[in-house]
Amino acid sequence: MTSRERFLAACRCAPTDRVPAWVMRQAGRYLPEYRALKEKYDFLTLVRTPELAAEVTLQPVRRFAQLDAAILFSDILTIPEALGQGYSFCESGGIAMDFILDSEEKLAALGAAADVPARLDYMAQAMRLARAELGEGRALLGFAGSPWTLAVYMVEGGSAKQFSKIKRLAAEAPALFDALMEKLADAVAASLKMQIAAGADAVQIFDSWAALCTAGEYENLSLRWIRKIIAALPAGVPVIVFAKGMAHLAPQIAATGASVLGVDWTHKLSDIRKLAGTQLALQGNLDPVVLSFSDEKIVRERTREILDDMRGERGHIFNLGHGILPDARPENFAAMLDVLAS
Repeated sequence: MTSRERFLAACRCAPTDRVPAWVMRQAGRYLPEYRALKEKYDFLTLVRTPELAAEVTLQPVRRFAQLDAAILFSDILTIPEALGQGYSFCESGGIAMDFILDSEEKLAALGAAADVPARLDYMAQAMRLARAELGEGRALLGFAGSPWTLAVYMVEGGSAKQFSKIKRLAAEAPALFDALMEKLADAVAASLKMQIAAGADAVQIFDSWAALCTAGEYENLSLRWIRKIIAALPAGVPVIVFAKGMAHLAPQIAATGASVLGVDWTHKLSDIRKLAGTQLALQGNLDPVVLSFSDEKIVRERTREILDDMRGERGHIFNLGHGILPDARPENFAAMLDVLAS
């Protein structure tokens, strides 16, 4: 069974010869080879240059033979940028949007969702370059932020502490909120279709700010837009939904048409399996901090705990419960993968 076959079988909850693995943010900041590139190029140059983005995409799968999938090196905020709301990284940390989306006039001034693929063609080019090197042996993933998560950044103006503006918009100006979410859903669908056409075997929707919603709000504020996106994608392409903090709503997330639910480290996968049933694959969910520990023995123990928890279950893709941290140790990453392969 090739890595690509193993990954896609797990997405379908079909039998596999072992648990497939990849990790969120595996392409990037913890790797020495990535840091060497960062000495020459800033982040946005890496994202927007197809040859460089493809190189970063491929670095982890070249280093770690046990990884079953690569994920395109890019950023969720490329979609707001393609619509006309650029972004940058603050020297003190965090993200700053070029302006705060706080009026009907600013929303009307955003570009059309139909233009997003042309404006993000550099992503498609990088995807094709990565696909050519990966060949048929390994899976390649595309991704995008969920409309809700993108809207949080766009309305708050970047990173925020209170996140009051987006909730106020949804509650006090529901028509304006819906118009923004409709545009974002169409833009996300267009971007993901472009990535699939360029060679992605599966796509992940990052709903990183899902936990800003209450359980009662989540359908209206996020899930209905994710459902719209998935309905627009080609049939048969697996869609992973990573809804941080919302894995306990597995049945509702499954109803969006998602194939796989990404689970953060605060839940036992076996508990989520009881909620999700057997038709929704689960992805996760090692605490990312574990890969920063100084003792590889602990890494191996924590990895085995997750495998033991899901032993005998189909439809498990091993991953972290969130993105890999900058101070993660490559040797710990290798130890984790060794356990999966043993």
